Amino acid sequence: MTDKLKLEIAIKKAGLTKREVSKRLGLSEMGFYQKINNITEFKASEIDALVNMLAIKDIKKIFFAKIVD
Repeated sequence: MTDKLKLEIAIKKAGLTKREVSKRLGLSEMGFYQKINNITEFKASEIDALVNMLAIKDIKKIFFAKIVD
């Protein structure tokens, strides 16, 4: 399960908007919205792209929040 708040903070720290991130991932804005709101799941390739794009250090805290807690 994705921690929406932590992901949104990482996007802001990277100086990007959700629109820019969705474009870079090749997703529609609605598709990205569904993923950050846990309606659908991120693919492993999308998580990898986000980790690189946003310089995320600890992916467990963002993308596997409920599993780790």
